[in-house]
Amino acid sequence: MKEESLVKTKPYAISQTIIAAAFERVKVNRGAPGVDGMTVEEFEKNLEGNLYKLWNRMSSGTYFPQAVRAVEIPKDGGKSVRKLAIPTVTDRIAQAVVVMYLTPEVESKFHPDSYAYRSNRGAREALKVTQQRCWKHDWVIDLDVRGFFDNLDHDLLMQVVRKHTDCKWILLYAERWLKAPIKELTGELTMPGKGTPQGGVVSPLMANIFLHHAFDVWMSEKFPAVPFARYADDAVAHCKSEAQAKYVLYCIRRRLQEWKLELNPDKTRIVYCKDSNRHGNHNQESFDFLGFTFRQRAARNRDGQVFGSFLPSVSKKARRRMKDTIKRWCLQRWTDRSLQELADICNPVLRGWINYYGPFDKRGIIAVLWPINFKLAKWARAKYRKNRSQSWEWLERVRERAPNLFAHWAPNTVNGRVMGAG
Repeated sequence: MKEESLVKTKPYAISQTIIAAAFERVKVNRGAPGVDGMTVEEFEKNLEGNLYKLWNRMSSGTYFPQAVRAVEIPKDGGKSVRKLAIPTVTDRIAQAVVVMYLTPEVESKFHPDSYAYRSNRGAREALKVTQQRCWKHDWVIDLDVRGFFDNLDHDLLMQVVRKHTDCKWILLYAERWLKAPIKELTGELTMPGKGTPQGGVVSPLMANIFLHHAFDVWMSEKFPAVPFARYADDAVAHCKSEAQAKYVLYCIRRRLQEWKLELNPDKTRIVYCKDSNRHGNHNQESFDFLGFTFRQRAARNRDGQVFGSFLPSVSKKARRRMKDTIKRWCLQRWTDRSLQELADICNPVLRGWINYYGPFDKRGIIAVLWPINFKLAKWARAKYRKNRSQSWEWLERVRERAPNLFAHWAPNTVNGRVMGAG
């Protein structure tokens, strides 16, 4: 009753219960502090007071977000960087509130082949349907939008958001987040004229709403016979012929221009899904999608005969990222820790890789993970003063006693002895 009476005195009816639930979401995701330097743990020290202050400001219309903090993270093996913009903890909670209110309004309207940032769909589902469609369609359009999050038009975004809600406070705060200044690495404040910050809680939902109208609905209406899978701003579309693919790509390019976006010419291309049943050649016979490279690979049919099938495998970029992570662990140097402690450090990451890549490319993920055993053998040599062969024998005995100690040791993952032993 107390909350109901408070809500009635405010211009905007926002539930304090939703505010508290939004904090729990932010807490789970954790994340770096924003421009105010406050961490999730520090916010939680005065949780009730901080949440009440946020609720009071949001429900009265006096909530204004702080600047977002620009950070750079390496990508493509350190050859380039991706710029993120980190809101404060308070602003992340406020954005989570909008996501919790708005998602039920838009989720049922999203296209079934939109797979990013959705609770009932994901990358694995997108990969599975893409693999199946590559078997049925000879050609693929591999699409990549140039700097989507940096170039998203604010006016067009707000127009499509208004198609899904007339809630004044959601529209008010969405627009304020878009206009929030960015504190650059130099300390300078810049005012964004376009784009939505990668790193914000609300940005993925805004991106999906925008591309739902700019791409998904349009593709379904104009090219109903051309199936596609979209994961954020990465998408693939399947065509029966090269001529059809060229025409569809031409139309997509013009459509995105109408929405003030452009395709990346270096990453957008038409690909021939070459396999044993498809004759002829094309200058593009492979494409990357969601950490996998799709191309012709050797496979066996039910009779054991080898043939060429168009299949996904772990991409070079994904392999490099995983190898870089394994290298940073420096397991061979952690002789002050037990083998169980090493497993506790590695296993959460290893399980994620195995669960994601394993169903599509078991051999590929095994090849990436085998260097871990070399590091463990070196660890055993340093910790127990063993020679090379002794360390491998010791490691094999440990695996036989505890095959689930490391995630990549499990029999259903590596199917046998410790990789590299012998």
